[in-house]
Amino acid sequence: MRGKSIYLRPLQTSDAKAKLELEKDNRKLFEKVSMTRYPDFYTEIIQKEIIEIGIEQREEGNEYTFGIFANDDDRLIGTISLFHIMRGALQKAFLGYALDKAHTNKGYTTEAVKLVVDYAFRKLELHRIEAGVMPNNIPSIRVLEKAGFHKEGIAVKNVQINGKWEDHQVLAIINPKD
Repeated sequence: MRGKSIYLRPLQTSDAKAKLELEKDNRKLFEKVSMTRYPDFYTEIIQKEIIEIGIEQREEGNEYTFGIFANDDDRLIGTISLFHIMRGALQKAFLGYALDKAHTNKGYTTEAVKLVVDYAFRKLELHRIEAGVMPNNIPSIRVLEKAGFHKEGIAVKNVQINGKWEDHQVLAIINPKD
């Protein structure tokens, strides 16, 4: 999927080194808003294993993880995922993303979210996509709102981050054809 400034493609095991660099370079930023990381997370072996699990999940239709790459130099600058995909009467998924701190405030994340939402609605035929954001993460809430998501409420003590249960602002978008 190609946008104006970035493109998305499924992560491959050959991306493990670049993903490790992305995670290490942004460790302090990502750990503020991400689920608790396990001890070996910051190794190339574990990054490769995570990508391999993602490939299996994609093949089973349960999760779609994409790398966010800059159009100008093909560098991995972030990741974006549709996960916990539910079929049947729900037809929904959750959205998560992370972008290198050196590439924030350029519209790249909003562009990536719009590309993934289009993919989810057009190709996967999902009805609804949800995202949870810590209420103090205003830039991430703005990204989602610019991509068409609406606020639905606060999920109290929703995700454990750094050993503490954190509230999350729930935002969602509905497939316009539904």
